[in-house]
Amino acid sequence: MRHVIALDVGGTGMKAALVGADGTLLHEDRRATGRERGPDAVIAAILDFAADLRTHGAERFGEPAVAAGVAVPGIVDETRGVAAYAANLGWRDVPLRDLLTARLDCPVALGHDVRTGGLAEGRVGAGRGADRFLFVALGTGIAGAIGVDGRVEAGAHGFAGEIGHIVVRPGGTPCPCGQHGCLERFASAAAVSEAWATACGDPEADAADCAKAVTSGEPNAVRIWQGAVDALADGLVTALTLLDPRTLIIGGGLAEAGETLFTPLRDAVRRRVTFQKLPAIVPAALGDTAGCLGAGLLAWDLLGTTDGTDTTDGADATGGTEATDRTEAADGTDATDGTATTDGMEVTP
Repeated sequence: MRHVIALDVGGTGMKAALVGADGTLLHEDRRATGRERGPDAVIAAILDFAADLRTHGAERFGEPAVAAGVAVPGIVDETRGVAAYAANLGWRDVPLRDLLTARLDCPVALGHDVRTGGLAEGRVGAGRGADRFLFVALGTGIAGAIGVDGRVEAGAHGFAGEIGHIVVRPGGTPCPCGQHGCLERFASAAAVSEAWATACGDPEADAADCAKAVTSGEPNAVRIWQGAVDALADGLVTALTLLDPRTLIIGGGLAEAGETLFTPLRDAVRRRVTFQKLPAIVPAALGDTAGCLGAGLLAWDLLGTTDGTDTTDGADATGGTEATDRTEAADGTDATDGTATTDGMEVTP
């Protein structure tokens, strides 16, 4: 059976899958990155994991994977196949595509984790059928993916979609990027967690706890939450003014608050638009499978197909995500932990 390798690398863990031509996850697995042992150990772990997946596919399906797709955090030069920088993993200028190509003996695509997740959401998830979409992940930071006709735009230098660094509060909280008042300093899950922990006096409190307190009407929680929603709406209106998406997909840890987030956010965006067309604002649909599904799509795109048709006409793989063979790491590591995509928190609306 023809299949590809899909690998989603996060700050502490990796998720992987063997993906069929129809988008089905034929096999899933997880491993730790081993980042505590340094960047070289992370690279070795990725290469070993990918090689083991190739072996498993050959044994189970009668032939090795025909291609591989890998999503990594940080700054990614997708054209050259280089993982340029990732603070969480400690690497710089790693020629990951070439290393994997040599190890796997097949074509390899390298992508940015949020853009790759956005690709999956756009083609087979919440944005399926939309010719223009914007995917925004609210996690430790905030990042986005700009979708156009079934593909995601990386930009001239690979920085497209960095919506978290739109300045929404000029002169406000300093950001590690060097600016003041960036969106992610006010509306990320990390920002809400920090604000709520300070307000309630519990250093262990997080955004999930804040969302719960909002539903019970706790005044400080409502104030913090509304401040985050207002900042997010300001950033999103700037983005939709520039991009005019048909669908706006919100994912990441903060989006797990459900309508505690989406009801006030839709209202806040609606109040701010004037001439702009209001897009559908919807939650992400694929959860933590988005990275693997997106990496799989990157791999199939290398072969000129996602489901047996040409990718340039917007055709997509089916959204099937049922695994026929699933294994998990004993330590339960998450491939997106420590990246902008999610911070692993669980929110009860």
